[in-house]
Amino acid sequence: MHITALDTPALIVDLDVLERNINGMAAHCKQLGIPLRIHAKTHKVPEIAHMQIAAGSQGITCQKLGEAEAMVDAGIDDILIPYNIVGGPKLKRLTALLKRARITVAVDSEETATGISQQADADGCVVPVLLELDTGGGRCGVGSPQAAQHLARKVVAMPGLDFQGVMTYPSNPRAKSFLDETLSLLTRVGIPINVISGGGTGAEKHSKALGCTETRSGSYVYEGMTRIGNSGMLHPQRCALRVVVTVVSTPTPDRIIVDGGQKTFTSYPPNPYGHIIEHPDAKIYGMSVEHGHVDVSGCSHRFQVGERLSVIPLHQGMTSNLHEELAAVRGDTVEDIWRIAGRGRIK
Repeated sequence: MHITALDTPALIVDLDVLERNINGMAAHCKQLGIPLRIHAKTHKVPEIAHMQIAAGSQGITCQKLGEAEAMVDAGIDDILIPYNIVGGPKLKRLTALLKRARITVAVDSEETATGISQQADADGCVVPVLLELDTGGGRCGVGSPQAAQHLARKVVAMPGLDFQGVMTYPSNPRAKSFLDETLSLLTRVGIPINVISGGGTGAEKHSKALGCTETRSGSYVYEGMTRIGNSGMLHPQRCALRVVVTVVSTPTPDRIIVDGGQKTFTSYPPNPYGHIIEHPDAKIYGMSVEHGHVDVSGCSHRFQVGERLSVIPLHQGMTSNLHEELAAVRGDTVEDIWRIAGRGRIK
């Protein structure tokens, strides 16, 4: 159908830009000589994940167990979950998923590892495990090479766990001494390292320099090869995602209201909250729950009620998580409607 047949607010993806981004990252990693493991948390769409695998990704990354379940349901069978899985309900879901696909998980504490070990042993499963290192992210991960060695020795001895190696986020030059010392300490006590997983869109070169065996990149699929830093980088030739909205009110000559607000875009700072492709001088300066407030004082165009606008959201991954469907568009033609199967899968 024609794109004008979509009701608004409508989340769409420009297939030409999407394919360019996917193929560009695949070629970039191939040139660097480092395997790519894409991160699906940005789009949460199995069809896009399959496109990325077809382009060369050796598997995918899912931030949460629920995302992984959605991807396994769609036939994807090699998934890394770089997140601590804690609590009985999640552990049972993990072992159930292991009967259908290879699921590698991350741990950074004896408590987390013990929980996974006990559930895996009870259910007759073996879980591949990576030890997460905090090399500067200030999030999860063990805090020193010595702590990494101590925990790795415990993990290796636990039933139901298959210690595979280490992971870090973000990959950066500061991580090198931490990672090198960790690998040395593990090797010294006879613990084999099969996987060194690095991460972060734009950090692929650093992952290679660190000696990583794979790099995890995700936001590039919608944002191109560099991270969004400000609204000036929201360019339609590099950003694949758009929200099509309709002007529903023109209360003053300098202000219009569109039918997408916080529940459509998320109110992600800083403003403006997105880039309006047709009128770059129009600025989304504020949002109510269901209203987008747009300053059009810098535009010579006279806006009319019923007019449609295409907006690149400031945080495309968070916006995607608010929608059930994604229209795959080439030019003015809607080629397909994809379900965002992983949306809301925060457990």
